[in-house]
Amino acid sequence: MRRRSFAALAATAVGAPAVGGVLAGCAPSPRPGSRAAGATLTVATTTDVVNFNPLVGNSRTDYWITDLMYPRLLTIDEAGNKQPWLAVRYGYHDPKTGYYRIRDDVRWSDGKPVTAADVAFTINAIKRDKPAGNTTFGQLTNVARASAASATEVLLHLSKPDQTVLREVGFWMNVVPAHVFGKVSNVATFANTGDWVGCGPYTLVSAAKGQAYTLERTEPYPWAPGGKPSLARVVFRVYPDINTEILALRSGEVDLIANTLPPAQVDVLRHTTGITVRKVPGLGYAHLAYNMKHKPLDKLAVRQALAHAVDYAAIRRVVLQGQAVSTHSSPIAPVLTAYADPSMTEYRHDPAHARRLLRQAGYHADARGRFGLSLRMIYSLQDAVTAQWASMVASDAAKAGITITLQGMDRNTYLAKTDAGDYDIYAGNFAIMDDPVTNMALTYLPGGAINYSKVDDPALSKLITDAQVATPDEQRELVAKAAHLVRDNVYDNVVYMQNFYVAHRTEWTGFVAKPSELLTVVDPASLARVRTRS
Repeated sequence: MRRRSFAALAATAVGAPAVGGVLAGCAPSPRPGSRAAGATLTVATTTDVVNFNPLVGNSRTDYWITDLMYPRLLTIDEAGNKQPWLAVRYGYHDPKTGYYRIRDDVRWSDGKPVTAADVAFTINAIKRDKPAGNTTFGQLTNVARASAASATEVLLHLSKPDQTVLREVGFWMNVVPAHVFGKVSNVATFANTGDWVGCGPYTLVSAAKGQAYTLERTEPYPWAPGGKPSLARVVFRVYPDINTEILALRSGEVDLIANTLPPAQVDVLRHTTGITVRKVPGLGYAHLAYNMKHKPLDKLAVRQALAHAVDYAAIRRVVLQGQAVSTHSSPIAPVLTAYADPSMTEYRHDPAHARRLLRQAGYHADARGRFGLSLRMIYSLQDAVTAQWASMVASDAAKAGITITLQGMDRNTYLAKTDAGDYDIYAGNFAIMDDPVTNMALTYLPGGAINYSKVDDPALSKLITDAQVATPDEQRELVAKAAHLVRDNVYDNVVYMQNFYVAHRTEWTGFVAKPSELLTVVDPASLARVRTRS
């Protein structure tokens, strides 16, 4: 995980260095069904595509496939540093006007140029239609509108200064073609089920639910070596679970598993002939969010009792096999040393203290030591690691006299219940938390897109909103204070930060690891250059 440096964003005309040279565009794409020479990489995944629209957040398979088709303004390197991609430069003309300057040599797969108008359209459409699960929407809070100053310059007109918006929107938002998505009245309900027009290394040509999704090479592709993606096609095959994926990898049925490995399988596969295991740095964390709109989770003593009931070290040792670290109950990962406060301490596993807190709050245990607190905790069954530690949390809570009913469910149901706030406790993980100020705004401001605890604390909100317009030094101080409020009030209960591992057949090479379990080696920059060793 990269240490954030806000120095580069403090000035009003700061940006990434321009990309030199003129590169060819990426149009037209191969004709669907064509068979260009080259290899096919078969990738295993455990979920079907729910939505082919990259503006709507759904399953990870949605993300992996649409990210291969729709470009981002910025990318991220293995150390977590934002790097140019479609945008070659960005900064601020004045405190309330940001800009991106984009490449002039890129085309959609139907031959039309990718322009600033496409970027402005995407931003304005997200603000107008508020697609469900769209992370960028929450990052556009201080953006009034976007406009195209020219074919290559996009302007972001801000309602108030915001020193985080350009880097975060640039990294998170997929740009879509205005001449395709602009034909629908509401992009949030656009299914995008066929006649795909993209601008990635590969374009989707067929989809068979429950079976496979096939993408074919788009060439020329300016970001690939020589302007040509290395693979003729990429096929995502759907398997019911990670264990079946591993069997398919061992047999050679698939070449790569997109999902990160369960910790217990890492060493096993490291010693398996024909399989290579790669480490992927973590940029997110696993956590428990207590829904403060549901009684009695609105009481601090109850949340603190729940926090003291969990044996965090055992979860990291047993479930994560030592492949995770403590964040000291802070939402700021320790590797973000510019922001992390070393004085913070993790909630101590102490069931007896949890019971004392409940008694002090007026609860009385029955003859069996139970306090009559019964809570529902949701988690995704597709997330095997979370499913394991969710059981440990429930068992730990029982020792403190608290009953937690586990509700594991398929990922789509889990996402729907999350959106509806239909849970007492949410167990899950964030794939990437790369910017403390932005992430806190999304997670802890009222109405934040991922405010799963439903927290609404005016003091915390002021710290976060002040940080959004503060100088770099002021931001660090404000973030540290906000992290203490989150920790002390259990507005979020961070369990661990995990590093990840992926596996592929050894005959393949050229993978580029991007941080987080969302990007891994399935990122366009990686799959545009993967090849066989022979």
